[in-house]
Amino acid sequence: MQGVVATKHLLGRVAAMDLTEAPEDRAFRAEIRDWLGDHLTGEWAALRGLGGPGREHEAHDERLAWNRHLAEHGWTAVGWPAEHGGRGLSLWQQVIFHEEYARANAPAGVNHLGEQLLGPTLIAFGTPEQQRRFLPEIVAVRELWAQGYSEPNAGSDLANVQTRARLDESTGEWVIDGQKVWTSLAHLSDWCFVVARTTPGSARHQGLSFLLVPLRQDGVEVRPIEQLTGGSEFNEVFFTGARTAGDLVVGEPGRGWGVAMGLLGFERGVSTLGQTVGFARELDGVVARARGNGSIDDPIVRDRLARLRSELAVIRSFALRSLGGGTPGAESIFKLAWANWHRTLGEVAMDVAGVSGLVAGSSYDLDEHQRLFLFSRADTLYGGSDEIQRNILAERVLGLPKEPRG
Repeated sequence: MQGVVATKHLLGRVAAMDLTEAPEDRAFRAEIRDWLGDHLTGEWAALRGLGGPGREHEAHDERLAWNRHLAEHGWTAVGWPAEHGGRGLSLWQQVIFHEEYARANAPAGVNHLGEQLLGPTLIAFGTPEQQRRFLPEIVAVRELWAQGYSEPNAGSDLANVQTRARLDESTGEWVIDGQKVWTSLAHLSDWCFVVARTTPGSARHQGLSFLLVPLRQDGVEVRPIEQLTGGSEFNEVFFTGARTAGDLVVGEPGRGWGVAMGLLGFERGVSTLGQTVGFARELDGVVARARGNGSIDDPIVRDRLARLRSELAVIRSFALRSLGGGTPGAESIFKLAWANWHRTLGEVAMDVAGVSGLVAGSSYDLDEHQRLFLFSRADTLYGGSDEIQRNILAERVLGLPKEPRG
């Protein structure tokens, strides 16, 4: 309970910021809205609303083609500098792009990890050769990426990584052995950025390296993990003598922890604001169902729905006001806020559905609210669990003593 109170207290500590759109920003909003309206037609119209968490199995090849269509018209990597193939949009214009994309109910992207995480990391930490090799392929959506962080005994505690890599002096290649788990879309990806221990005898944050590893090779086995929602967007990945070139280490060998943490700083960037638009659409769907089955007449249900509406507005406002920096612990606060809000939405959706929500269709055919409920159980775990986020806020923002570690 103290953690919840602290989070709500921190939500109110955001400095005032002018969120008024300038004329050029309003013009840009109209530009992207009109472009999406003109292009999400014909063969692309059927893709509206497809994909996303818990639904990544939907029309993957078609969504890949749509993403390449976006690339051909300059609508990928919009926040990257122009010299690296992006549009160089301002922070606020990036927000506008992601919000309008979500409002158009456009299909979910297929290379979020490459475009939103690895690309900015290579721009910040990569060599010019690495940038020339990989950035154009990400912009054009020709190579897809997975994230090799979590392991069976190193999830939220990433510093416990046990996957190892050694430099083969005879070939100049890194040789990787170990296991990663919860590797999103590895079965569909071409490459994986892997945190591995490269200094023998090292422990915790020391001796780790950030490697770029091709997945389509002998020595890599990808095993999909079946989810409660159907589909298998998460995977186990086993490296047994897998190899990558010696120069495909980002940053200095043995000092990859800083690179790995830098990447996580990009994880909760402006694209997450489009997420709140999607959340609002989901909430609208739950309200529509409540109106349809009469549960809206229950004052408790109405109160819970109204509370969700107001809380989502506060979360969005916090996210916008913290974009410019200067809000200690903003990433952890935002993760705690949206993850718990979304999990609650799933619970309310099941209460609104009533008895019918307990029964799946033939062949385990889930409706949208059943899938919402089941997938949102994981929201407070992946990307850093609630416990980890609260420890970060307690220790680094509030200055409380560190949690004892056994």
